Amino acid sequence: MTGVDLAHPVHMPVQIGAKSHSFSDPTALLSDCHRRIEMFLGSLERVASLIDKPLTDDARSALESALRYFREAAPKHTADEEESLFPRMRKLSDPDTRSALSRLDALEDDHRRADSLHAEIDTLGRRCLEQAHLSAAETQRFRQAVAELASIYEGHIQIEDQAVFPVAAGKLSEVEKAAIASEMAERRNLRS
Repeated sequence: MTGVDLAHPVHMPVQIGAKSHSFSDPTALLSDCHRRIEMFLGSLERVASLIDKPLTDDARSALESALRYFREAAPKHTADEEESLFPRMRKLSDPDTRSALSRLDALEDDHRRADSLHAEIDTLGRRCLEQAHLSAAETQRFRQAVAELASIYEGHIQIEDQAVFPVAAGKLSEVEKAAIASEMAERRNLRS
């Protein structure tokens, strides 16, 4: 696998809060999480492009890391949004928030669709790691599931980063933001 650096993304920080934002800015942390999602999704896309051949050590490592991230960390991100952020946003009655609020149900639907695809990708990815190959049909399905997931995330992340998170950052009180941050930290067994 010459020319494709799959090892580099594996070494990037994956712990929320490990980058530039702290728990004092929960919407920025959620956006940081989107960068990690994009990074690991990119790893899955690169692996999908070569999964019909025996995987190199770098590709195996990238696949293992991406599967682990989406299995362990991504559900916490979804909970951050659905259990902490979205319910507080739904309580806002400000007219400026209506556009963002109208998108929350669709974003939650995206989460359900992504969860299903993640489960399928995880099953096929683990099978590939254990058996060192996938059947032609499984290879095609892995590629299709990764492509569908990438499509969902592209629009989903754009809406959240550009419409939902800025509204939340501007309209939620400091007390609400602190509560969201505390819940996020608790999900990760950290203190905010």
